[in-house]
Amino acid sequence: MRVSKMFLATQREIPADAEIPSHQLMLRAGLIRKVASGIYSFMPMGYRVYRKVENVIREEMDKAGAEELIMPAILPAEVYMASGRWDRFGPEMFRLKDRGGRQFCLGPTHEEPFTEAVRDTIRSYKQLPVTLYQIQHKYRDEKRPRFGIMRCREFVMKDAYSFDVDEAGLDVSYQTMYEAYNKIFTRLGLDYTIVDADSGAMGGSGSQEFMVKSEVGEDGICYCDSCGYAANEEKAVCVAPEMDQAEMLPVEKIHTPDVKTIEELMAYMNAEPSAFVKTILYNIDGRIVAAMVRGDRDINETKLANLYDATEMDLASFADVEEITGAKVGFAGPVGLKKPIDVIADLEVASMKNFIVGACETDYHLKNVNIGRDFEPTKVVDIRNLIEGDKCPKCGGSIKMARGVEVGHIFKLGTKYSKALNCVYLDKDGKENTMVMGCYGIGVGRTLAAIIEQYNDEDGIKWPVEIAPFKAIVVPTKVTDEENMALAEKIYKDLQDRGIEVMIDDRNERPGVKFKDADLIGIPVRITVGRRASEGIVEVKLRMTGEVSEMTAEEAVNKVFDVK
Repeated sequence: MRVSKMFLATQREIPADAEIPSHQLMLRAGLIRKVASGIYSFMPMGYRVYRKVENVIREEMDKAGAEELIMPAILPAEVYMASGRWDRFGPEMFRLKDRGGRQFCLGPTHEEPFTEAVRDTIRSYKQLPVTLYQIQHKYRDEKRPRFGIMRCREFVMKDAYSFDVDEAGLDVSYQTMYEAYNKIFTRLGLDYTIVDADSGAMGGSGSQEFMVKSEVGEDGICYCDSCGYAANEEKAVCVAPEMDQAEMLPVEKIHTPDVKTIEELMAYMNAEPSAFVKTILYNIDGRIVAAMVRGDRDINETKLANLYDATEMDLASFADVEEITGAKVGFAGPVGLKKPIDVIADLEVASMKNFIVGACETDYHLKNVNIGRDFEPTKVVDIRNLIEGDKCPKCGGSIKMARGVEVGHIFKLGTKYSKALNCVYLDKDGKENTMVMGCYGIGVGRTLAAIIEQYNDEDGIKWPVEIAPFKAIVVPTKVTDEENMALAEKIYKDLQDRGIEVMIDDRNERPGVKFKDADLIGIPVRITVGRRASEGIVEVKLRMTGEVSEMTAEEAVNKVFDVK
């Protein structure tokens, strides 16, 4: 491919709205173009990489025995209503009507259509197990699209679904996909970690995420070096501490004017944050719920939402807080609520004695409050985030934290969708049984971005060879020099004849401009034809390592062929 003929425009400046390296470099290298918030076009150079990532995924899925198909993106509401997810997806689902008034959505995920297809095709246990997959566009109306193609509203996913006769069969299918995913991400050159994860809107009995460690990751990873425990922050289990054995002290009502935050209370009452319990009110599907955690802890909103199988959850409005507590925001507590609501106490709160809470009265707090004597929570459950230094729930060791980008997620769905959609088979005795399902997803664009996050430097992208848009680029430093160009053209042709994907930068530009573009785009091997062209000597630079060496043109062609 001749650079002078390519549909490509690189940028020297970092785009103002690009926050992370992958987003910045994809825009600067001309791989993608923003169409609207959370919606991007892949330009030719970016689409070459995208197709290669896609093909690695496809090859390993095919080797694992999965069969590829393609489903429509516009899907009827009825199938999601049957599973209960038409409402559960909430505002993230793009909904539309046809001219006859029938409701549809842009597919956010495809459990239901796949289940319907299998239900209408398979009747006998002899036809199972089966695993089907597609690589297709998905649509979710993200509240806050960000980080380029890392979190967007239209994206491409490889989603696969397995159908088995029983849980034992599901275990085998799940393990097969687990191994295929390891092969995929290893081939893509990613440094990844497998963690226990929350199943979210997909449901099911268990799931694991394939996470790429990255400082810009939106997910927290909790892990233990002692036993290998690893979990997404949303899923990580907090261990209940030992019960405080102190005697209960009398409750004291303390005037705390203009004091609302934990920091202000600490200073005002000369107490550590661990002496406080904060009570936060949430609106969960129209129901107000109070959640209680220690003053220096954060509520894990995923755990709280899962407790109520929530579709939507937000902080309660100021008006709701004042109506239920009888006080301004900042003085909520479990004692003296004006209306009966659920009060959910974290495990750690249940182990505490004589803690400080809001008094449900403006400018007042209560000291020496205790569960059992002063109030009874509706439930005592784990609703806080695990943090660095906490005890490992598996071995009791010390938890460490990292940030990560989720690139793959596998679920044991069980019969959640097959039961709702009557996806059954006949066993050897002619009896109907419900199929047992698994679900396996990979974000293609997100994986591509995660690769850039791990492989870049101050000059640009450093693509692993297998997914680079081109393996090599030939750079003649002086296109007006016949001898220089003749050697460059010969190397270019020899590489093509060897089956190498190669570019030749035949633009009449300064060498520095060409070098910068080659490094920015991330071409693994650069062959510079320069001052020693008359001797048949060229310079070869490896983008990944920065290694530079001089050699003959023939040796350079062989070098490119051998680079892996």
